[in-house]
Amino acid sequence: MQGAERTTRQRIADFLRDETAEAGRLAGEFGITTAAALSHVEHISHSLEGTDEQLLAAPPACRDCGFERFDDLTNRPSRCPECKSEDVTEPTYTIR
Repeated sequence: MQGAERTTRQRIADFLRDETAEAGRLAGEFGITTAAALSHVEHISHSLEGTDEQLLAAPPACRDCGFERFDDLTNRPSRCPECKSEDVTEPTYTIR
């Protein structure tokens, strides 16, 4: 299938096979909202079940204190529960 014929979700999956990216970067690359990018990532994860590939997620992290034990790996928290800093990275995704 040519690039123009592939769905956004298929193009995101191809992108994540080559690179690691945050939802915000995916949104910018594919001209969609961050929420839509997260939705696509979630669906990609389900579609990879039963294959030899898997979606890997690196959790968000606090840039101030290094806290990484967030409950939800798919959403960027607004604040660090440990030090209350708002300087928290987005989770990153890749397919391996």
